[in-house]
Amino acid sequence: MALPVKWGIVSTADINRKVIPGAHASDKVELVAVASRDQARAEAYAREWEIPRAYGSYEDLLADPEIEAVYISLPNTLHAEWSIKALDAGKHVLCEKPFTRHPEEVEAAFDAAERNDRLLSEAFMYRHNPQTAKLVELLGLGTIGELRLIRSAFSYGLYDEENIRLRTDVEGGALMDVGCYNVSGSRLLGGEAERVWGDAWYGPSGTDWVFTGTLRFPGDVLATFDCGTALTERDELEAIGSEGSLFLDDPWHCDVPVIEHRRGDGVERIELAPVDSYRLELENLSDGIRGEAELLLGRDDATAQARTLEALHRSATTSAAVDL
Repeated sequence: MALPVKWGIVSTADINRKVIPGAHASDKVELVAVASRDQARAEAYAREWEIPRAYGSYEDLLADPEIEAVYISLPNTLHAEWSIKALDAGKHVLCEKPFTRHPEEVEAAFDAAERNDRLLSEAFMYRHNPQTAKLVELLGLGTIGELRLIRSAFSYGLYDEENIRLRTDVEGGALMDVGCYNVSGSRLLGGEAERVWGDAWYGPSGTDWVFTGTLRFPGDVLATFDCGTALTERDELEAIGSEGSLFLDDPWHCDVPVIEHRRGDGVERIELAPVDSYRLELENLSDGIRGEAELLLGRDDATAQARTLEALHRSATTSAAVDL
């Protein structure tokens, strides 16, 4: 078996608590360092999460020659900048979603990856889960006839206007925080959108607190979604066809992976074993670094994702459909 890849984490963001357990549990990942903008905070964080080394700046972590790959969990507006810095420092990069809604930033980051012969991937963990692969497989087998409509939702309640997820200066808001999953899932099933419509309710923080979107895909396939940071907790995804539908009650977290195949004669439940999606995304990049697997998510997906997010954002702000 190949040696585990030595990883570092750039920032002490809250999302790390979901990623670190999978890193510790994997024999393909060795988590060796974490960086904060404050040395004392980094040291306390490293002790709490049993990480050997702590750095008081992101630059110091990137200068560590033993670190091969980094997970970047910084705010949205810093993703491209620090991905490029990490790549130029010779590190492979897994960047937390959403990478950005600016396609030119995605292109610049992947140009840096190619320039430095390093791997870069956007961290949509649900894409790595067997539940997602099974959904795509069932759709490809024609189990619901012709795909006609994709419907999804993702929401929760957050009302602290100072929370980073609701701040305009870091491009927060419902579309970027949770709606990016709706967009990713719709694209996974429908392909690349030809036209989008978006609408939003902007809350007191200035970010979109509720966002709705419609996407038109080739072959007259439509997708509709809603997301929100000021709604009750909801998450679901359904592919609806001419002869049935495939419904997921937990499509993004994948904590209880079940696909319901709904037809006129009843419902078949397809249950899968739970797997840590965060661990799988770390392992996919680690395998890629060791030459043992292809990246699941690379330049094409990240660029198309950003292009679609930007088009939806523009549609909501201009009250007009946007062609892609």
